[in-house]
Amino acid sequence: MSDYEKKGYLSTDYRIFRLKDSALKPIPFHYHDFHKIILFLDGNVDYVIEGKTYHLTARDVVFVSAGEIHRPIFLPGSADYERIVIYVAPSFLERWQQQDPQHNNLAQCFSQARETASVMHQAPGTSHDLLFHMDKLEKTAHGEGFANGLFTEILFIEFMILINRLLEGHELAGLENASYDQKIQDVLAYINQHLAEDLSIDTLAAHTYTSKFYLMRKFKANTGYALHQYIRSKRLLLARDMLRSDMPIAQIAGEVGFADYSTFSRAFREMFQCSPREYRNTH
Repeated sequence: MSDYEKKGYLSTDYRIFRLKDSALKPIPFHYHDFHKIILFLDGNVDYVIEGKTYHLTARDVVFVSAGEIHRPIFLPGSADYERIVIYVAPSFLERWQQQDPQHNNLAQCFSQARETASVMHQAPGTSHDLLFHMDKLEKTAHGEGFANGLFTEILFIEFMILINRLLEGHELAGLENASYDQKIQDVLAYINQHLAEDLSIDTLAAHTYTSKFYLMRKFKANTGYALHQYIRSKRLLLARDMLRSDMPIAQIAGEVGFADYSTFSRAFREMFQCSPREYRNTH
């Protein structure tokens, strides 16, 4: 498959894992259909998200939005890679927001992370210790008792509320040690803002005032993937989200930058293993 692999699965509204690995094989760039939060506990790890590389330290909180292309990099001499991983379905957060759109946007933390920094740090002594609340949530999730499923969901919602409150109160600080190439970040931003428009190599090179050969080489070196792969994946991920609406499928193909429906349908099937119509009928 020429595009990035979709890894992991989520058949429930959310899942929580506490993981500790002494040795892992290199993980390629990939994306998820769900949001992911990592509470980093220990190890010697860099995390790459959409072309930015962050070196993780204990008590860092990593936010990966659905569709964002990312991977961890395990550095030499690393201690055990220990973390708590949270998967959460965007539709689950949307259902809560529909009850009170002005105040219940639990996905706000992911939006803010995309705009500022994908990795935040929680210093000791903040008003809400996320690890304390996660321990309480984990114990409940693996327990039994009256209405245990409901109690677990309430604690999970509490956890998401506390994360957003910490961000709102500036008690989670974005990491300043991210390394990235500003020209590449400009290209990434331009691509994501103009998916329906001409995104040829010549157009992007003119936008950054560089030669197309330099841009292709630099993009690959900084992100690990080719320009055309990134653009096609982002267009298809946007199309998948738009298929949840009642917009005609042929119109969606044009809205995300495909010149004809047959090319769009073929690319969609290659990436998601179903046709656009099949996806709409099952979602």
